[in-house]
Amino acid sequence: MPTGAEAMGIPKIRRNEEILQILCEQGHVEVRDIAARLGVSEATARRDLRRMADAGQVELVYGGATLPRNRRNGYSIRTRRARNIEAKRVIGRLAADLVQNGDCIFLESGSTCGCVVPFLRNKKNLEVVTNSNLIAAELGEHTDFNILQLGGKFRFERMDSVGPFAEMTIEQLSGFRAFVGADGLALDIGLTCMDVETAHLYRAVVRRAAETILLVDHTKFSAPTLYKIVEIDAANRLVTDRPPAPEWAEALEQAGVDVIFPNATSSPTRATDRGKAEIES
Repeated sequence: MPTGAEAMGIPKIRRNEEILQILCEQGHVEVRDIAARLGVSEATARRDLRRMADAGQVELVYGGATLPRNRRNGYSIRTRRARNIEAKRVIGRLAADLVQNGDCIFLESGSTCGCVVPFLRNKKNLEVVTNSNLIAAELGEHTDFNILQLGGKFRFERMDSVGPFAEMTIEQLSGFRAFVGADGLALDIGLTCMDVETAHLYRAVVRRAAETILLVDHTKFSAPTLYKIVEIDAANRLVTDRPPAPEWAEALEQAGVDVIFPNATSSPTRATDRGKAEIES
């Protein structure tokens, strides 16, 4: 028997609006979460998503939906920074705890890496490489930091640089610790993002890094986007805001990836100079 929104007769347009709101906040939604949040059956949730996909409002993925790529790419970095802000702050604090005085680090231009910045202000003598204009500006007033900003194709909506010139600079560097985000993760694919230029640059970053630390909130798991960056085992550590689901915890352990989240009972033990999986160029 129908329950919740079905029994109350909440119209489809209202359900669609709520689903779109979730997507704007999280970037991804699962059928089971829609059913629980709106009080409908999973069959109804799937029908709603199929209807919205036919109308071009969402893009179906396994188990749920994401925003269409043309809409996702239109989000400015400021808009992306406003989504899942508490989760990103948690990740930013945990990630900053991994940074030691005198470290050389790479921070990419995504909104999660941007949340590391406020927690770095008490660090000393950092070398910071970034492709983000915002991160460079936010850290630029810190006299103890030496900042190298990558050049290349400037993307105004993201306030960053990508392309061959940025990749050429990265290829001249080594020994840094890379903090990298992702638009989605999948067990069989790895780290993914929404555009090919970002994928190329971050693949080069991971290839040159002495250690790769992946920063992703809970909404990114099992929510792959179009372009593959690297396999999961190319990361040394993964920092997130919640304990991963059992299947993810098992896969990450098998891949040798240390997982860091609030109140974790174990501390990272993996050597930072572990051999990387070979990355296709």
